[in-house]
Amino acid sequence: MLQVNHEYWMEQAFREAEIAYEKGEIPIGAVVVFQNAIIGRGHNLTETLQEPTAHAEMIAITAAADYLGSRRLLDTVLYVTVEPCPMCAGAVVLARIPLLVYGAKDSKAGAAGTLYNIVQDERLNHRVELVKGILENKCSIILSDFFRKLRKTN
Repeated sequence: MLQVNHEYWMEQAFREAEIAYEKGEIPIGAVVVFQNAIIGRGHNLTETLQEPTAHAEMIAITAAADYLGSRRLLDTVLYVTVEPCPMCAGAVVLARIPLLVYGAKDSKAGAAGTLYNIVQDERLNHRVELVKGILENKCSIILSDFFRKLRKTN
C-alpha cells in the first residue's frame, strides 16, 4: 500500500476518534479496510457502555468479522489512531489481520512495539506487519487535548 492510502484510511479512523471525543470517551478510532472499502469501524465506548472490552479496535474487528461472515480477517488492514493495548493486539492476532497501521504510540499500554510486541511475537501462530506513525502528531494531539480538558474538570 502506498503512504497516501495509509493517510487516507487513517483520516477515516481519526473521524471515529473525533466521535469518541464528542461522547466524552478516550478519543481512539479504528477502521478495518478490505478491498479498498471500510467493512468495520469503531471508536471507544467503554464509558458509554460500561464495558471494558468496548475499545475502538474490538468494535471495528467485530463489525468486520460480521461483514465477512468469518472470524479470520484475511486480506484486511486495521487502521487505529493509537497503538493497540494487549487485549486489542491479541484480537488482531486471533483475527489473522495481516497489516496493522497505527498513528500514535502508547507508552503506557502499547502492545505493538512500545511496551510489548504481541502482534509480532514469534511464539504465536500469526504475526502482523506493522506500519507506525501515520498522522502521529494529529492522533497524539487529540489525546493530549482530551486528557488536559479532563484534568481541568476533575
